[in-house]
Amino acid sequence: MNLKQADLGRESVVGARQLRGRTLQIRAAYINRLKALTAVAFLLIVVLLVTVFQLNKRHDIQAAENNRLNAQVAQLQGQISDEAAKMELVAAQSDSTSSKALTYIEGIQAKLGKINTYLNKRGLHGISFKAAKAVKKTDKKNGYVDLYKKYNRYLDKMVDNIAMMPMGYPRVSDFTSYFGYRSNPFNFGRNEFHPGLDFKGRMGEPVKSTASGKVVFAGRAGGYGNCVRIRHTDGIETWYGHLSRMLVREGQKVNVGQLIGKVGSTGRSTGPHLHYEVRRNGKAVNPKQYLSLNE
Repeated sequence: MNLKQADLGRESVVGARQLRGRTLQIRAAYINRLKALTAVAFLLIVVLLVTVFQLNKRHDIQAAENNRLNAQVAQLQGQISDEAAKMELVAAQSDSTSSKALTYIEGIQAKLGKINTYLNKRGLHGISFKAAKAVKKTDKKNGYVDLYKKYNRYLDKMVDNIAMMPMGYPRVSDFTSYFGYRSNPFNFGRNEFHPGLDFKGRMGEPVKSTASGKVVFAGRAGGYGNCVRIRHTDGIETWYGHLSRMLVREGQKVNVGQLIGKVGSTGRSTGPHLHYEVRRNGKAVNPKQYLSLNE
């Protein structure tokens, strides 16, 4: 009887040990499976990140290629326009009839339309001109063509000069402060010289260049806060101060009417507005004389 009880005790111990061993095997298998799943998940994340990086890189390469192709297309268009003008000139020289003269004048009118576009971007009225009419034949064919060639060159220069000359409004709004001496808004009772015009505005409203030129400064400038300075022709610069954002960089070429920043209140400012200056050879001049052709 005692022997049977001892045998039963040994069997219980052996069974318990086997059960514990199986439990450990199952746990080890579960842990190994969990590690494998974790490794697979990590690998998938790495693959996904690499794929996103490659897609972004491919997008940047495609964007750069598109910009390069657009530049080539623009260059080719310019060459085509020049060749077309030369062909038109050859035709006018070979046959200075009334119809050829009329075609040449229409080309001049197209340039006048371009001038009007520049003026409209500045908020100014365009130059009015009469439609071309047929003219009679002349014996002085070469002189006839030379006259139109000079007229055409003059208009080309006029287009370039107007594009580079600041005119009109950097933003269409009311003035809050004028050029000249005024009461100091930060020290009541004292006057100070205000070298530009202040345009009323709300935070984030657009600010546009009043002429084509090159950005010579874009950054913090003391009381001007965020300031953009653009150099134009004949020693003329335009300054745009208190911007909340600057959308151009130093060295960048800009066109008339191009968005260069947003209205803000950075620097020495009492509230959101645009400070606008016109400087000639480093000296501030009244911007009001550049707001229209009549001043």
